Amino acid sequence: MRIVSLFRGALLGALLVPAVALATEGHDLVFQGDASFQGPHGGQAIAVALVEAESGEVLARQDGSVAGEGEMAFAFEFPGALMADTAYEVHYWIDSNFGGGSEGDCDAMDQDHQWRVALDMAEDGLTHSEDHAPGRMGEVCGTFMEE
Repeated sequence: MRIVSLFRGALLGALLVPAVALATEGHDLVFQGDASFQGPHGGQAIAVALVEAESGEVLARQDGSVAGEGEMAFAFEFPGALMADTAYEVHYWIDSNFGGGSEGDCDAMDQDHQWRVALDMAEDGLTHSEDHAPGRMGEVCGTFMEE
């Protein structure tokens, strides 16, 4: 009798685990910049962060460089990072050092271009494409401060 009870418990547990795992899996985010970034920023370093909008918590950071040619200037993937009914932002800056600044440091917006992008709430995977728009810049250096 005890063996049957243990078997039932193990079977029930095995059946419930996949449902719980599926309920907590997030959706993929692809954040990319189109070719309009290439003229002003081709070859420059870029840093990107996924931020939970309400709390301001940085969930993930990535870095790379802006391509000098091609259809997309950059693309960053955040697999499973988006949860349903949660608002997110992507913060990113390009180490352009226009008129000054320090290589590798996030400097003032007139030296290093910076953006803060609100994402639509995702019920599924999301690919978000940006174009180079200096008029929409927003301060994000605090997002990239080492802790």
